[in-house]
Amino acid sequence: MTASRKKVIVRKLTQEWLCGYLPSPFAVEAGRFGLLDLDGKVTAITLSDAKWICYVRDFSASASDPEHLRIKAFLRRPRTPGLWLRIKLKDNDCLEGLAQNDVNLLDDNGFLLAPPDSRSNTQRLFVPRTAIAELEILAVIRAKAAPTAAQNLQESLFNPPE
Repeated sequence: MTASRKKVIVRKLTQEWLCGYLPSPFAVEAGRFGLLDLDGKVTAITLSDAKWICYVRDFSASASDPEHLRIKAFLRRPRTPGLWLRIKLKDNDCLEGLAQNDVNLLDDNGFLLAPPDSRSNTQRLFVPRTAIAELEILAVIRAKAAPTAAQNLQESLFNPPE
């Protein structure tokens, strides 16, 4: 049984970056994970060295910004349900994202975020807990609730049956 592999760019706290493939979901063992690079070799990376892991659409030729994370903050309140987070990383970089409000936030290794710019090359980010200096919850965004019985009754009063 083969696990599906996802395209990723691993940015280290030293600003170096590596691109390759990670199994979905990837496992961290003894603080390390294996990245299958483009040459077909598995490179062991220490999770504490990683700034973030970007799940990308494709590998970019841009040497300075392969993740294409130009927009790092939401311009307005997100509409998708989840936790709106602001993170300050150990290298003083700041990032906002939307995390699912579920038990995945309790993972010791880190958590997944949806970036502010959904059209960028980066689709999801995994931020290791070891890279975080500060974490702030800006808002809890709830799913739109179904109409209540009182709202349905009120609509029927003003919309007579045909």
